Amino acid sequence: MSAPDRGDRLPPAFTTPGSASFTEFLASYAPDLLPGRRRDLSVVDGVTQLSAHATTIVALTYADGIVMAGDRRATMGTTIAHRQIEKVFPADDFSAIGIAGTAGLAVELVRLFQLELEHFEKIEGSQLSLEGKANRLATMVRANLGLAIQGLAAIPLFGGYDERRQIGRIFSYDVVGGRYEEQDHHSVGSGSVFARGSLKKLWSHGLDADRAVEVALHALVDAADEDAATAGPDTIRGIYPIVARVSAAGYERITPADMARHTDAIVAQRAARPERGGAS
Repeated sequence: MSAPDRGDRLPPAFTTPGSASFTEFLASYAPDLLPGRRRDLSVVDGVTQLSAHATTIVALTYADGIVMAGDRRATMGTTIAHRQIEKVFPADDFSAIGIAGTAGLAVELVRLFQLELEHFEKIEGSQLSLEGKANRLATMVRANLGLAIQGLAAIPLFGGYDERRQIGRIFSYDVVGGRYEEQDHHSVGSGSVFARGSLKKLWSHGLDADRAVEVALHALVDAADEDAATAGPDTIRGIYPIVARVSAAGYERITPADMARHTDAIVAQRAARPERGGAS
């Protein structure tokens, strides 16, 4: 006699062996939940609207890994849509992802990527290599090509600590999913051209962790000085860029107190050399 059917059992899709990719599972079971196929693309958790755009992300290598930083402003046309959006996230314990472009889609892409890496580790019992993570992200970016063609692009910047090679590495992407490894430093978003100029001037081999954070903050301040869509530190409101380090010790977000200290140091430097913007 067959066992009675229980309504509380998971659907067969959840118990059938298959790929270690969570994205592939979701595409077969509930494709409408993928970022590029959602029916309601106007709101993410009732906060970030699709038409809001995240702006500038910078990343650089230092002696022990990488530093990634993002400003806090999201814009909607000529309007500031959000002053405290977060654009830098842990992808897993040893990598970070920053977002630029259409904010709502970008945030969903990050969440899906985090699940992708967690799912793979649970199924396979080991983590993907840093390069494997970068390749998975490229596939996910490519899946949003249709929306990118409509002007709704979400462009990530990815980096982390390569445990095999024991160095920090940075990867950038284009809207068709092209993946490119960057050397030393990189920036994406509306203020990226100005941030890259700052990074070229201030970055050097063998930076220590503290100086690397300061260089990243300098780059965002320089970008904010020229790009209206990028925000610098807002000391009145106590809003500072999100900055994270990734090293052999893992992902570490820099505290607001440390960001205030770095901001004060940069303001003092620039006040002493106003004719050159104070970067040093």
